[in-house]
Amino acid sequence: MPELTSPLVSTADLAALLAGPRPPVLLDVRWRLGGPPGREEYAAGHLPGAVYLDLDADLAAQPGAGGRHPLPDPADLQRVLRAAGVRADRPVVAYDAGNGSVAARAWWLLRWSGHREVAVLDGGYAAWVADGHPVSTDPPAPEPGDVEVRPGGMPVLDAAAAADLARTGTLLDARAPERYRGDTEPVDPRAGHIPGARNAPFTEHTGEDGRWRAPAELAERFATLGITGRVGAYCGSGVTASSLVLALEAAGVTTADAPAALYTGSWSHWCTDPDRPIATGPQPG
Repeated sequence: MPELTSPLVSTADLAALLAGPRPPVLLDVRWRLGGPPGREEYAAGHLPGAVYLDLDADLAAQPGAGGRHPLPDPADLQRVLRAAGVRADRPVVAYDAGNGSVAARAWWLLRWSGHREVAVLDGGYAAWVADGHPVSTDPPAPEPGDVEVRPGGMPVLDAAAAADLARTGTLLDARAPERYRGDTEPVDPRAGHIPGARNAPFTEHTGEDGRWRAPAELAERFATLGITGRVGAYCGSGVTASSLVLALEAAGVTTADAPAALYTGSWSHWCTDPDRPIATGPQPG
């Protein structure tokens, strides 16, 4: 029987786990910037028994000074996870529409909360369907969970720590190259990147079918970035950078006991202070 020993789980291994004595709790977190709402996709079909969680309402606090997707209040997150049936003694698998960039946010939050047995479905809902596994439109009725949210399971960065890491270690920017360079900024009020940060677009973690690249491929990609010292990641609002944290662990660059740090406010927090410097162009600066 397969176990969740990696931050990623294949569709075949997930199917076997669901048929086993400790079936994982399934979280459907499909979401797209600008919509349409993921709940509509969920209602049209989801993994049997999966509970839908909304990124904006369930996996983040209200946007504000902390950025567009600040960390949720621990008590609020615990209430959401318990309502979804998350238990301390049960594994959890999160999935999104495909490449895992949103599911990684749920993975990261659970790890941050102290739950270690959690993974992202490789290839997401699209891979599950493509591989011929069953789907359902029935609304689930999970037994209430008992998970306790204890923040601190994953390292976080504030703006000062992110700036320091860009100088003394490796700070990776998960956004698209054009946003990193400052050519365009479709969401936030200022364009560019944190000085010293290196561009590592999250879209390069997966192939065209949304399945993750092999660990060796990921490791080779990170090697070309010249990673040294401590490692941290940021993106637009702290969501897709979670997949960078996951990719680093899947590649063996970091470990579950020493993961990369996440700048939770990310660019949506950094760029709001006019006194914080901004670099533009293809180089870290």
